Amino acid sequence: MLPLFDLPSPFPDEPGLIRLLEPADSDPAGLAVRLLEGSYGKPFVLENGGLRALHFGLGFVQSVIRIADPAMLELGYAQRMMAFLLFNPRPRRLMMLGLGGGSLATFCHRYLPGARMIVLEIDEQVIALRELFGVPPDDERLQVIHCDGARYLEDTDERCDVLLVDAFGADGVSSAFLEADFYEHARRRLTGKGVLVMNIAGDKRDYAAHVARLLDVFDERVIAMSVREDGNYILFAFRDSAFEPRWKWMRTIALGLQGRFNLDFPGFAQHLERGQVLRLAQRLAR
Repeated sequence: MLPLFDLPSPFPDEPGLIRLLEPADSDPAGLAVRLLEGSYGKPFVLENGGLRALHFGLGFVQSVIRIADPAMLELGYAQRMMAFLLFNPRPRRLMMLGLGGGSLATFCHRYLPGARMIVLEIDEQVIALRELFGVPPDDERLQVIHCDGARYLEDTDERCDVLLVDAFGADGVSSAFLEADFYEHARRRLTGKGVLVMNIAGDKRDYAAHVARLLDVFDERVIAMSVREDGNYILFAFRDSAFEPRWKWMRTIALGLQGRFNLDFPGFAQHLERGQVLRLAQRLAR
């Protein structure tokens, strides 16, 4: 990890300590001004109350960890992304776009010992902060690759059981995903019963086209669930043309998953079923 430059948070409503990938002789006043203006242009870390958060700006929190236990999923949206386990309790191959603070990667590395995970991250400065966020070093089960994730999916022949997409910029979901036909390439990278899990947030006008494209590529086999406390939505898209959720069976295995992972899987199952009944994904696309 590169040296960090620390300064008190300049944000009136966000107290704590700001940590930056800057040299030791940096001008703290100048950095504070750039942070307040939103012109800093790099990822930064905000620490307060035992929590460590990754930001590109104050509009979106990229990731949050509890410093004492980085593998704990602190944010509701990250917890709900793990609901893919209701459809595949023991995945073998995971792929993720967007490292962020690494909470999902760290959680999967700890609690899914039988799975191999590849994480694709376009911003080398985000990767430079991985140690600060407790992301384990690369090993036979975890590999973090500095690359354009959309291009990687287009070019690779690798396939995965679960593809996690948590790739946000300062303004939300990247428009490049639509321009590069990302969703079609993502579908091809899934195994026969694979599932794509995507986090969306922000202005509906910015993400509706992404949801619509996902519905088109996956022939409407998309279920959405809301994350009210975070203002996010999580989308689950299924490659299997014969996919049909087995809600009664899911309620049974949810209790076992809750014991394994200490997450509210029974609640996740209820929210997923409600999302399908209400056709929430289709509503988000309009």
